[in-house]
Amino acid sequence: MSLSPARASLALALLTILAGCASLPPRPPDDEIRPLLHARGGPALPVPDAADPVPAWLAEPLTLERAVQIALLRSPQLQLTYAELGLERAEVLEAVQVDNPAFSIGRERLSPGDGTVRLAGLSLPLGELIAAPLKVRLAEGEYERARLRLAQAVLDLALDIEAAWYRAAAAEQVAGMREAVSEGAQASAELAGRFHAAGNISQLQLRQEQAFASEARIAAARARAEAVRERLALNTLLGLNGADARWAAAEGLRLPVSAEDDVDALVRLARRDNLQLQAARLRADTRLKAAGITRGLWWLRGAEFEFSREREPDGSRKQGPGLAVELPLFNQGQAERARAQALLDEARARLAMAELAVVEGVRARAQAVAELRDVVALHRDALVPQREDIVARQQERQNFMLIGVFELVQAKLAEYDAYQGYIEALRDYWLARVELSRVVGQRLPSADAPGETAPTLEQILGPQTGGHQGHGMPETAAEAGTEEAGPEQDEDQHKHHHHQGSAAVKAAGEAEDKDQHNHHHHQGDQP
Repeated sequence: MSLSPARASLALALLTILAGCASLPPRPPDDEIRPLLHARGGPALPVPDAADPVPAWLAEPLTLERAVQIALLRSPQLQLTYAELGLERAEVLEAVQVDNPAFSIGRERLSPGDGTVRLAGLSLPLGELIAAPLKVRLAEGEYERARLRLAQAVLDLALDIEAAWYRAAAAEQVAGMREAVSEGAQASAELAGRFHAAGNISQLQLRQEQAFASEARIAAARARAEAVRERLALNTLLGLNGADARWAAAEGLRLPVSAEDDVDALVRLARRDNLQLQAARLRADTRLKAAGITRGLWWLRGAEFEFSREREPDGSRKQGPGLAVELPLFNQGQAERARAQALLDEARARLAMAELAVVEGVRARAQAVAELRDVVALHRDALVPQREDIVARQQERQNFMLIGVFELVQAKLAEYDAYQGYIEALRDYWLARVELSRVVGQRLPSADAPGETAPTLEQILGPQTGGHQGHGMPETAAEAGTEEAGPEQDEDQHKHHHHQGSAAVKAAGEAEDKDQHNHHHHQGDQP
């Protein structure tokens, strides 16, 4: 039996076509990812360009949107995700591809004088050839799932950048706030030292002020270290180091959006557009098809179709087809069918879990956003104005010598603590919105109408002429109405009164002058 060259060529061409159907690119191109991102309000994938735009971007104040674009170009996290998905994709392609044909040649020497028989054969994996069209559909489903997962990886990176941005911005403001508190506490401790030297406060009161100053310095150092860590975490996501890591932010935290999204509408969006949920559905569908193939074609496992050709010593030829089928005497494919069914059950269970996690996750995170919005409002509308009014009232009481200097300083530092709580509440609110966006699977509709910029550290600590109304804060009467220190103020006091945001120290200096003129006999400064 032999195979003619024409028939062999036809068989090889057929095999090439069938195998090529399952040969899809290992990674979907960006053009197939962009529509998914655009429909979900995600970032635009950069178009490859010979010139690197990152240095020019970093030369200007950096915005959150530009930071995301830098990450898409340089982030090692995104490149790692691409590589991991590429490995998974390669495993899928390997599983659905058809094995290569086997070609064999040989010679058989007959009895002496009878010559030699030349043999040639070609065997094809019959079972895999029959299942090839079905496997092509599996490969296409896995290709679509890879496309969804790549788009999800880009969305996740953008959300990670946004969360890191909020953490870094808040940490920077908190560090500045802690430094201001530390300076105020240190000035208070120095003032207490002068009072103690004059015999107007006790050793206990002096040590209390000094201990508070030490605690404030420790808190400031910790806050600065936290700000450095958060900035490093953001730069790691951006793929920046060295001089590139010393960028200046163009914006900080913002006030809450004017109105939050309807929860039921967000649930509908998540069920429809969440890419992870869509990928889970595709996975379950693919596993269902794979289980059907295994159940229907298990008996063809190991089957081969052969063509052989013999050339006899006298020049005559013999050729013809052959079929080899595995006899299912011992192994009847029970394990393969059980494994396929288990994989199908697993995919369905994961799909059910994903659907539940999305629906309940949207509701839980929307509730967290609402509660943190209330926390921001409580700080802005209640705690901060109350602390500011306490400082104003304490200033009046100190002017009438009803309280001592240090009670006024403590009130001012507590006001700074309220500002810090306000900053941290804004940070937590935006982080909660990031997680809500993640579970919905797209940019929130309310993100198109962001709130105004929140007060910066300079606006909070700096001199105030018109109050905080334009920045989400009420006017601070105590800071707006401080009177000038007397000419007898010494040089050591004076250098503390020129630091930005040192209203507490100014009040302390004014109080010291009044106390010195009244022999320090007012309430709270008894030795």
